Amino acid sequence: MNPIEAYLAEFEQEAATTRRVLAAAPVSKYDWRPHEKGMSMGELCSHIAHAPAGMTQVLAGDSLDVSQIPPPDEAPASKDVLLAAHDEATRACLAWMSNLGEKAGEMWRLTNGDEELMAMPRVIAIRFFLLNHLYHHRGQLTTYLRSVGEVVPSVYGPTADENPFE
Repeated sequence: MNPIEAYLAEFEQEAATTRRVLAAAPVSKYDWRPHEKGMSMGELCSHIAHAPAGMTQVLAGDSLDVSQIPPPDEAPASKDVLLAAHDEATRACLAWMSNLGEKAGEMWRLTNGDEELMAMPRVIAIRFFLLNHLYHHRGQLTTYLRSVGEVVPSVYGPTADENPFE
C-alpha cells in the first residue's frame, strides 16, 4: 500500500469520528471561547469542517504563503450547515487524494513572503498540514466540549461520557 492509499483509508475513518465530534458541539455555545486569544467554539467547528477542502486546495498548489492566511472562519449558521460543510469538504478531500498520482512526490513549500520556511514532498505535507492539523483541532474541540459541560464523544476509545466498547 502506498502512503496516499493509507491516508485515504485513515482520513475516511477519521472523518466519521470528526463528524461525531462536530455534531456534539451545541449551537447555543458557538460564541464560547476559552480565552480572548482563542477561537470561539463556532469558529473552531467551522475551521475543522472546512479544513479538508481548504487544505487540499492549498496542497494542490506549489506552496502556501503564511502571510496570506485568512482570518478564522465564521461560526456556522446551524448544525446542519456545519455538518453539510464537513461532508462536502470530506468528499472533496477524498476525491483530490484519490487522483493525486505522481504529484504526491513533488516538492511543496511553506513560505512567508519571499522567505522559504520549509520544503517537503507533498505526501509529507499532506500528513503534516492536512491530517495532523485536522486531528489537532478536533482534539482542541473535545477540550472545548468538556470545558462547557457537554458530552465528549469517543475518538479513539472511551471518554468519561462514552464508551464504544460497552
